[in-house]
Amino acid sequence: MGTQDSRTNSTSYTVSNTYDLLVIGGGINGTGIAADASGRGLSVLLCEQNDLGSATSSASSKLVHGGLRYLEHYEFRLVREALAEREVLLKIAPHLVRPMQFTLPHRPHLRPGWMIRSGLFLYDHLAPREILPPARKVRFNGSGPLNPGIRKGYSYSDCWVDDARLVIANAQAARNHGARIMRDTRCIKACQLKDQALWAVDLQDTRSGDAHTVYARALVNASGPWAARIFDQALDRPSPHGVRLIKGSHIIVPRLIESEEAYILQNTDRRIVFVLPYEERFSLIGTTDKEYQGNPSEVGIDDDEIDYLLEVVNDHFTGQLTKEDVVHTYSGVRPLLDDESTDPSAITRDYTLELQGDGNEAPLLSVFGGKITTYRKLAEAVVERLRDWFPTMGPSFTASAPLPGATRQLNNHAGILECLTSLYPQFPPEMLERFSRSYGLLAIRFLGERQSTAELGQHFGSTLYECEVRYLMEQEWARTTDDVLWRRSKLGLHLEPEEVESLQRWMEERGGRGGQKKGPEIPALK
Repeated sequence: MGTQDSRTNSTSYTVSNTYDLLVIGGGINGTGIAADASGRGLSVLLCEQNDLGSATSSASSKLVHGGLRYLEHYEFRLVREALAEREVLLKIAPHLVRPMQFTLPHRPHLRPGWMIRSGLFLYDHLAPREILPPARKVRFNGSGPLNPGIRKGYSYSDCWVDDARLVIANAQAARNHGARIMRDTRCIKACQLKDQALWAVDLQDTRSGDAHTVYARALVNASGPWAARIFDQALDRPSPHGVRLIKGSHIIVPRLIESEEAYILQNTDRRIVFVLPYEERFSLIGTTDKEYQGNPSEVGIDDDEIDYLLEVVNDHFTGQLTKEDVVHTYSGVRPLLDDESTDPSAITRDYTLELQGDGNEAPLLSVFGGKITTYRKLAEAVVERLRDWFPTMGPSFTASAPLPGATRQLNNHAGILECLTSLYPQFPPEMLERFSRSYGLLAIRFLGERQSTAELGQHFGSTLYECEVRYLMEQEWARTTDDVLWRRSKLGLHLEPEEVESLQRWMEERGGRGGQKKGPEIPALK
């Protein structure tokens, strides 16, 4: 199967540098696979060429959703799986995933009412619901934020997710099970050892350029936008599937709608645009669908994408936006399996797993496509596909295992916030709310026994203090201000430029080193 290395038994592979599974890619799929596999007893190494979740996984629309519009493309299996996963993720990550109510204004010239009602009926019944309420009709009296001509619509439920923090939580879960997580580490070559059921994988530190070799009994390519390129650049073989890179861009504007309600807007091109409450004072608007041919690390929004999003929003709301209202943008590329669709928005969001290798060879399993909502099921399927090579590994467990920050006893956000508030009554409510939504009970790890903001160390602006940054650098692999302000948090929206510079100087001076006080044990409250 493919390229083999001429190295034989003289190769210096030892217990310390040999793993059951090596995962290439530190996005949501890669970290989810690492968490699943390590939790079943496999030794795992994960390598990521940049920061964890720094590409597609932190550039999503921040939604855990069934995908209402996927029903138009008859993707019933994907929608059913995604709908069921909403409820699972609400239970295992209540600090990162929360219910959100969506309003769909009815535009009869775009989709007839019977079509929307049928879709919402399927949305409610394709998978069991325990937490989220069913869809319903709504009427507008012309006094709300929508244009007066829009008189009726529909309300249904999906979920919000902190996408980048979900990546970190899975990486932490993997580490807790013994996995080794290596950021800023690129896979530059992977070969099968001659006459050995092992992969020899050359890894390079992207900062120093230093390279070393590790060995693995199985290799998983979960590199997202780079999945096909890995075959050309590291594996020296053709990719079994083509990948189409579809750019999705978002804009952030001052809060357009005062309520915590989200909107899903139809457009004449049959695409939809979300308007989501974001970071207390802002609205998040997206996304676009545009073919992309460049480096996934260098993707950015185009002027025509900004114009497109503004036009859709202005067609629905009385409050009109201009480019001057845009305070921030971000873009990412979705690595979708090439199904030869001519319309980028019609390309399947489902995933395909390609397994290469027989019982005498070390396997290679590649992930093509996928979406954040179904990452856990994807990871579960990946590890199960490898069972022939690891027959003694444990059973699937992630559907009921809380991610770091939650416990089986404290498995809802209200309970987590109540716990933090009782332990730290002197801290500002907005700070504890952010901590409960970002870290859950893990906030105790850096707050320790501190009882006032004066004890939190240097203040960098907003609710960001030194003890939190130390924790992010020591326990969450943060190395740059972007890691802290745009992925581990969204405080980049709230800090002034001089505050960001102060943080950068502080981080550069410390380089990730420094101690922290030991906090109280995380309580197992009923």
